[in-house]
Amino acid sequence: MPRDIMDIIRTRRSTRSFEDRPVPRKDLDLLLEAAVWAPSGSNSQSWLFTAVTRQDILRELNEKMRQGFLAWTPDDDYPAKHGAKAGARREDFNFYNHAPVLIIASNRPRYENAMADCSLALENIFLAAENLGLGSCYINSPHWLRNDKGVRDFLFELGIPREHTICSSAAIGYIKKPSAPPPRKEHTVRVIE
Repeated sequence: MPRDIMDIIRTRRSTRSFEDRPVPRKDLDLLLEAAVWAPSGSNSQSWLFTAVTRQDILRELNEKMRQGFLAWTPDDDYPAKHGAKAGARREDFNFYNHAPVLIIASNRPRYENAMADCSLALENIFLAAENLGLGSCYINSPHWLRNDKGVRDFLFELGIPREHTICSSAAIGYIKKPSAPPPRKEHTVRVIE
């Protein structure tokens, strides 16, 4: 039975602990369909969604990311950036939380709406995943290392155009450990009538 959209929005969580089982191809196809139906600036639809399900490729990408973080200097004081840099020093580092699927969103260069368009598409993926009983997590790491040569060369081998900017990505899979709902902050909405 279809769920109410507000129920889906309220129950979706960022999953950081996934089961070790694959996502069925039919579900992955639905997630990617949800992505391409997102709004985009001037209906440009200039994005590319690259879904990686092969575990050997994910492990190799993880090692490229780990090496990239070790050489990287964060450009601001965002705690997650510093956490990723510190985490990369550990052998068990995994930027995508061991999810069985990673969907990388990229877009054409010098396009003002690239990040916004891809973020809207990823939100469609997250809501569709929740509706299918799958967990999801927004992963910024590939965006942070979008200019790292080792990471970019590897993504190019996966078919992501070298000139594309890497906007963000989504980790997808079955939820192993559910996340608790965080409280909503007060005073974040204002209505002017």
